[in-house]
Amino acid sequence: MAVKIKLKRLGKIRSPHYRIVVADSRTRRDGRAIEEIGKYHPTYHPSIIEVDAERVAYWLGVGAQPTEPVLAILKKTGDWQKFKGEPAPAPLLTAEPKKARPSFEALGGDDEGKGEAITQKKKAEKKDEAAAESESAEA
Repeated sequence: MAVKIKLKRLGKIRSPHYRIVVADSRTRRDGRAIEEIGKYHPTYHPSIIEVDAERVAYWLGVGAQPTEPVLAILKKTGDWQKFKGEPAPAPLLTAEPKKARPSFEALGGDDEGKGEAITQKKKAEKKDEAAAESESAEA
């Protein structure tokens, strides 16, 4: 039985998410897997790659063969170089943490309100116009 490390596709039509799985080479792409050893989300910027390095090393050690896309992912994470005994690649890009938005007080906003609305309500305007028209009609 040949064992492969391959991608299992999940997600909607235009937003794919993949799981890196160990499966029999005769199973379907999204079929039953022996073990899930990682995640890959290519649509995010930068892509999210999570791999359990210990389990990858085990499965490569017992003879599992990675498919071409998985081999590219393992080369980016450095697990393939570690298995082959080569120098590690440059570190992956990570998403920058979002900057905190400045507070209202920090922007110099004054908290003093006038207590009244700037514009009048539309219903009140219509009633005032109707009252004005009736007064002019009476006169």
